[in-house]
Amino acid sequence: MFASLFGQPTGAASGAGSIVTLIVPWVLILGIFYLLLWRPQQKAQRDHRARIQAAKKGDTVVTGGGLIGKVVRVDEDEVELELGPNVRVRAVKSTLTDVRLPGGKPAND
Repeated sequence: MFASLFGQPTGAASGAGSIVTLIVPWVLILGIFYLLLWRPQQKAQRDHRARIQAAKKGDTVVTGGGLIGKVVRVDEDEVELELGPNVRVRAVKSTLTDVRLPGGKPAND
């Protein structure tokens, strides 16, 4: 009774159409989020994980605590780092945050 007073359509066909018009924008929004945010983030995480796992002897790495050292020995899930002359520490590979590219020039030279 009130639906006809306010000019709203009645019947089963109008209910199905309104559900589709509500769902389609949400599907589009989720698709855009996937393409612009989630997918690139997952790719970056995969690349970062691969760089950390590929750390080898002689690489310069940065730990989560900010220590910068040269890799002396690599085990399956640990690395031994040389932080300075006669200063060696062991670190878990998963705590490494970056593997620096060789050939970088120091800023103070």
